[in-house]
Amino acid sequence: MTVPVKRIYTKEHLNEFLHSTAYEEYIGYIERLNEAVKNCKIERQMPVSKNVQSVLTLLDTLMNWVNEIPAVENSLSRFGNPAFRTFYDRVQENVDSLLKGFVPASSIEEVSKYLVESFGNQKRIDYGTGHEANFMAWLLCLDKLHVLTPEDDKTVVLCVFVKYIKLMRELQFKYWLEPAGSHGVWGLDDYHFLPFLFGSAQLLDHKYIKPKSIHDPDTVEQFSSSYMYLACIHFINTVKTTASLRWHSPMLDDISACKSWVKVNQGMIKMYKAEVLGKLPIMQHFFFGSLIHFEGGMVYHDSMESDCGHVHQETIEKEYPDCCGIPVPSAIAAAALKEAPRPLPFD
Repeated sequence: MTVPVKRIYTKEHLNEFLHSTAYEEYIGYIERLNEAVKNCKIERQMPVSKNVQSVLTLLDTLMNWVNEIPAVENSLSRFGNPAFRTFYDRVQENVDSLLKGFVPASSIEEVSKYLVESFGNQKRIDYGTGHEANFMAWLLCLDKLHVLTPEDDKTVVLCVFVKYIKLMRELQFKYWLEPAGSHGVWGLDDYHFLPFLFGSAQLLDHKYIKPKSIHDPDTVEQFSSSYMYLACIHFINTVKTTASLRWHSPMLDDISACKSWVKVNQGMIKMYKAEVLGKLPIMQHFFFGSLIHFEGGMVYHDSMESDCGHVHQETIEKEYPDCCGIPVPSAIAAAALKEAPRPLPFD
């Protein structure tokens, strides 16, 4: 086993990755999980395997740590709360013990890297789809180690991933994590992408809930606990209250015009490949080891990154967020302080 490293530095490296076995394994796992939850709702009580329960217990432990670590006084700033770094440090310092018992000892050092990178960036106090991808890479590693099996796929999404999103919402609300990139440009709700992908699979053949149903507040409220897609819409409606969905989330508004969830789900997979896995600023942060193996590109380290978190090199084509070097406050922070047609790659 090896400690995972970053290997994607230029667009040429990214293109190598997009034609690699590592890419096929990662997107194949996403598609497999997507298939497992088609027409499945989130249930309060779902039978889970011993190892799935171990992962859920780990996430419960992290949730308890969030509850134990208060946000520090930071009222003059709309940006990330420094207390997040305390949470991150605790995860990093205890990750071996968290994984001990259900991950083979020889693999803990490699697997732990993906888990630690799943909750955001310690320095910038931000979170985006790249961190979400690290969590999925962690699950893929567990699958490759046979800690998780294909028989677990449904509960991996509807129990484990759902609990991970719940944990991330707590971190986002409590510590005001900034959206990574330019206003969450690669996340449909500033932070996440995959809840929309898996959530559309859940609703695939639903008799009554249609893509346009996201505009009905009663439907969103009633079914948000059963379907991830509606839970995400509920989250957006909670933090962005000053205007309509059309104004602050025009892409989701456009998607709601689709006639079927089949079309939405197919489009989400295509969009994830293009707008997450196909974007250099995201994939520069992806890690490779012996489990997710990629020999292309070149090894580089965080010391080569600018403050914005990306590698800047004058000789390569620029593909960076508009806000490079400019912190972007979260909508959660803005809402808290206040209280106290577009083309899609679907066709």
